[in-house]
Order: sequence, then C-alpha cells, then structure tokens
Amino acid sequence: MVEENYILSNADPVVFYGVNNSNIHLLRTLFPKIKITARGTAIKASGDEADVATFIENIGAIEKHITEYNTITEAIIIDIVKGKKPNVITEDNLILHGLNGKPITARTKNQQELVKAFAKNDMMFAIGPAGSGKTYTAIALAVSALKSKQVRKIILSRPAVEAGEKLGFLPGDMKDKIDPYLQPLYDALEDMIPPFKLREYIEEHVIQIAPLAFMRGRTLSDAVIILDEAQNATNQQIKMFITRLGFNSKMIITGDITQIDLPNGQSGLVNAMHILKNVKGIAHIEFDKQDIIRHKLVSRIVEAYEQKI
Repeated sequence: MVEENYILSNADPVVFYGVNNSNIHLLRTLFPKIKITARGTAIKASGDEADVATFIENIGAIEKHITEYNTITEAIIIDIVKGKKPNVITEDNLILHGLNGKPITARTKNQQELVKAFAKNDMMFAIGPAGSGKTYTAIALAVSALKSKQVRKIILSRPAVEAGEKLGFLPGDMKDKIDPYLQPLYDALEDMIPPFKLREYIEEHVIQIAPLAFMRGRTLSDAVIILDEAQNATNQQIKMFITRLGFNSKMIITGDITQIDLPNGQSGLVNAMHILKNVKGIAHIEFDKQDIIRHKLVSRIVEAYEQKI
C-alpha cells in the first residue's frame, strides 16, 4: 500500500474536477482499487503501488490535455485511461485553444501573415483599423508561446493617452486610473486563459500589464512583448520601448494611424515604421477593412470615415 500526491501545476482545478466533481467521480469508477481524494490543487491516491503509478501517469496526461485545450470531457478521460489518442477536431490556422476549448484561429489573410511573421522575425509592426484582430492575434501568439514554454513571460503595454477624460479627474488610486486603458488587454487574456491560471500568472508576474511609461530602464528577455495602441506613443517613447528587446524575446507593436490622440497629432509609430522599414528581422503587416471581424457595421463605419479623409 502506497500513497502519492499529485499537484495540479498547470490545469485549472475547476476544469479538471468537472461540474460537481464529475470527473473525479469518473476516475474513481475507472480506478476502483484506489482511494482518491481531491482538494484544491492536490489529488491524493492510495492503493497498490502499480495501480497508483498508473493512476498518477494518467492524471498527468489529463492535465496535459487540459493545459493545451482548456477543456476536458468524460469521453476524453476514458480515452486517455484506455491508452487511446483522444479524438480532437483540429481547425485550420489554429493558434491555440481558448476558454472552454474554443479554437482561436488566424481568420483572415493578414492575421495569418502576422502568424507567419511571428515565426520568422523578432519584431513586428501590425497596423490597421479597429476590429481587424491585430491585438487579439498578437496576444494569442504570446499566450501560445508561453504555454509551449518558448518564453517565460508576456509583457503587455499601452500608452496612457486620454481620448477625452484626464487621468487626474478619474476616481481612485493610480491603478484605478490606469486599468481602464489596459482593459482591452485583460479582455483578450480572459478569452484565452482560465481565470484561476490567469490570476496566478498575474500575481507571479508571468504576465505583466503596464502603461508604456513603466517600461523605461528595463531589458525584457525570454518574453513576448506587445505594445498596443502605439499610434499614441511619441518618438521618444517608441524608441525607448523597442530598445527594451532582450535575448530570446519577440516584440509586436500594434496601432491604428487613423486614430492618433496625441495633442500635436505627430505619432512616433509612423516615424518608427519609416525609419525601420528596411531593417532585417522586422516585419510590417498592414491590416485593412477586409480583416474586420466585429459587427458588420464596424466595416461600414471604417469605410465611411476613409471616404471623408
């Protein structure tokens, strides 16, 4: 008789255990000779040494599946325990599986170009209109790289430039004032990473979300670094940001040059793209209204504004 503990280090226990602990009940049925108890991230198994070893091996395989697909079903658990390869439907241009196993794909030509550029370059400029998926695709690439252990952290940043309200007039402390600018980044992450794991990543600084001004003086290695809304960064800020690139890191700069909120209208993004257009290792992807995958009205709105410019 032996007793072994398995600690869930990657999978969300809520997903692993299932509704009303249904997956744990299923495992007890599949391993009737083992006493199984589960609490928090710890699963304890007691029984014959060989049976416990087989159980722990299967638990590891189940957790690996959840880590990759963010979901599990009773049928897949049974397949894993029986030594069968789970039947998983694959999607074209898949980047990763998001919450509840939702496939997150590069759905348009330019989103697919960004995926290709990410594989070949260490710095990418992704420019285009609102709703074209440039930021969402960039964050999906970063999360995929983190999950596959290509990098150790993700760093997401935005310039805190007001488009109407002033920071000083917003309620709360500095975090309260800044978080509204960063909320679109949180929204994308919440679509891709289970709440339990996302909270852990943020608490342990594996995922860092901060205003552009907080990047000064840092060297960012073993990371995917994303600067969103870069059209609202000045020349000095853009130069400061792109020179933070460290070893084994990739950087994606996204922006929409038709939505510049800087007082003088002079965007550092436009200048940087011009200066760096022929530098080897830097890719430039230009999204357009054909890439917009929001409500169909968004495409019409963008087109209407283009006709006025």
